[in-house]
Amino acid sequence: MATPWAAVDAWMARPRSPRQVVVWLGLYLALAANWPLWIELARIGGAPSVYLPSIASMALLTVCGTVALLSLTAWTRWMKPLWFGIVLLAAGVQHYMLSYHVVMDPTMLANALQTDPAEVRDLLSWRLAFNLLWVCALPGWAIWRVRLLPQPLLSQAWRNGLLLLAVAVVAAGGAMVMNRQLAPLMRNNVGLRYMMNPVASLYSTASATIRPMFKHSRRLVPITAGTALGASYAAQSKPPLFVLVVGETARADHFSLNGYARDTTPELAARQVLSWRDVHSCGTNTLASVPCMFSPLGKLGYEVRKDDYENLMDVLQASGLAVFWLDNQAGGCKGVCDRVPHASASDQLEDGVKAALCDGDECLDDVMLRNLDARLATLPAERRAKGVVLVMHQMGSHGPAYSKRSSPDAKRFLPECTSNALAECSHSELMNAYDNSIAYTDRFLGKTIDWLKAQSGHYDPALLYLSDHGESLGEYGLFLHGLPYNFAPEVQKHVPMVSWMGDGMKARRRLSSACMTAGLDTPLTHDNLFHTVLGLMDVTTPSYKPALDALASCRGGDAVAAR
Repeated sequence: MATPWAAVDAWMARPRSPRQVVVWLGLYLALAANWPLWIELARIGGAPSVYLPSIASMALLTVCGTVALLSLTAWTRWMKPLWFGIVLLAAGVQHYMLSYHVVMDPTMLANALQTDPAEVRDLLSWRLAFNLLWVCALPGWAIWRVRLLPQPLLSQAWRNGLLLLAVAVVAAGGAMVMNRQLAPLMRNNVGLRYMMNPVASLYSTASATIRPMFKHSRRLVPITAGTALGASYAAQSKPPLFVLVVGETARADHFSLNGYARDTTPELAARQVLSWRDVHSCGTNTLASVPCMFSPLGKLGYEVRKDDYENLMDVLQASGLAVFWLDNQAGGCKGVCDRVPHASASDQLEDGVKAALCDGDECLDDVMLRNLDARLATLPAERRAKGVVLVMHQMGSHGPAYSKRSSPDAKRFLPECTSNALAECSHSELMNAYDNSIAYTDRFLGKTIDWLKAQSGHYDPALLYLSDHGESLGEYGLFLHGLPYNFAPEVQKHVPMVSWMGDGMKARRRLSSACMTAGLDTPLTHDNLFHTVLGLMDVTTPSYKPALDALASCRGGDAVAAR
């Protein structure tokens, strides 16, 4: 019996044109690297009579799209490394789509390109190596062995153009014939277009890397003109100290403060915090959410902007306050802190602290509480005398290595999933690992509040915690986050928001505890952060909108009378 290798060897016995190679490669990739698409079409269709025609239609479009793209590379043997690179990309994309049920849209690719080495290490596994070998071995060997026919440049050019035209005509004809099935399918399942592999991944890669090169250079639009400190600073006996904790990958429905059955937030509950229960994010990944939540434009304005704008950090800095951004993510602040003092939490740490709290480039969030007084002491004294705003950017519950996000003494739910191949873990083990990361965040926030209480002799302290986005933990077969916002599940967008106010801050801002408690079910979004922080810190600026300040109705006047 002939083996696949023997058949391939026989096919390569005589020289082939580059066009034959790319047609063969397009057919192979449609078959071997699109299982997530075929599985999803079967899931959507239900009955074979529904999903088999859909698979046939999408297979035709995928083959035509792949061959069309590869026809641009059908030249000489010097294209062989590029062909193999496309196969490798398709195999890697398929692995992550199968393992985590993500789609490779431009936002996901841009987010992946900003992944740091520590996060890459968390995504590596023997299963990845096997899946790459399974898809790449046969075409890699064939690409290496095949002999290509030498042809004049002009002859290759018109033949390649003819191939491109032919597959375009076939794709257009097929789309017209199958329009009745394809149109509603694609309209109701937008994510399918980003599952056509490698067409979608090549498009998204180009969109994330090449398109920015051709965009006009963005100008920075200033918004700080007219910024000043409000009346509360004129006769203050102590300056305010406000800590804003930017959470990572935390789901609101896994906070026991919000009704979760497991007691994941006992430290926060013991400190009588306020927890808003209906808060939604600006995006489904850090790259989209963090700049958006600090923007004055709101989600809709931020997504259609033509230029860059100064953000909340710039406004606070312009007011005269001491501002500092402390980061526990190697990916950084996504440009938000570029114009204010900032540092990595792992900088200037003693070797013993690093050994206890860090694993390579990744550190537990407790590292941000080390040397904190010394870090703030480096800020200008005249600014600290007015007030301090400290932003802490967490590692939080960043996946898929959830078990690394909590220390051994904080693991309350066992056994937990320790693999980064989440589908291989039982649901209970996965929940244990993720909930341990939430419990660790709870403990970290409790320690931060205790530190703030210790500063109350010199400052009027307060804390606000808000996560950047949520996470999928197997619901609908999805894992991680980063799906396009319009069809991402609720769990990737519903985020926790928690505040703690010291007596000094409540008094200086005349905040009514009863009023704030009564508003915990008010729907909020990341759009509210910019204005709520400015209102709390009593910073006046033209970009401040009282209607978006979540605490505006609880300050002064009737709010005090209701207290």
